[in-house]
Amino acid sequence: MDKERLAVLHAEIKAQTQGIEGIYTRIEDRKRKNDKAAMESVGYQLHNLYCAFEDLFKIVAETFENHIQDKSKYHLELLKRMAISIEGIRPRLLSQECFLLLDNLRSFRHLFRHAYSYELDERKLKIVLEDAASLRSIYQTDVDTFLNSFGKN
Repeated sequence: MDKERLAVLHAEIKAQTQGIEGIYTRIEDRKRKNDKAAMESVGYQLHNLYCAFEDLFKIVAETFENHIQDKSKYHLELLKRMAISIEGIRPRLLSQECFLLLDNLRSFRHLFRHAYSYELDERKLKIVLEDAASLRSIYQTDVDTFLNSFGKN
């Protein structure tokens, strides 16, 4: 990968991870309130969190290999793609642990996005929040490992 393209990749990933951290901050702010509206807001932020991670995946895919064949399973296929190395193209972005946590978050995002007459189950929301917290503690290591695999700028 040429130096210019690598610099752009680094900058885009850094900007996206800053956006992810901003969403985590909003989640923490909303969790402090303990009412139905706050829980719905937390659900919305968790939805946004997965979308922000997916935008990170798109940055990687567009830099290296932007070909997802089955558009009906685009979200899952894009996530799976980030958990694999592509020989001669790029290393994996995500560890298996990150992949599993993100897959749970993806499932929640799908439910949240399509549940027009559904009330959020506070117990399930707490599980997703726990997964999001676990993800926060490890995703940056995966991103750093990915970027460091290309050497220094």
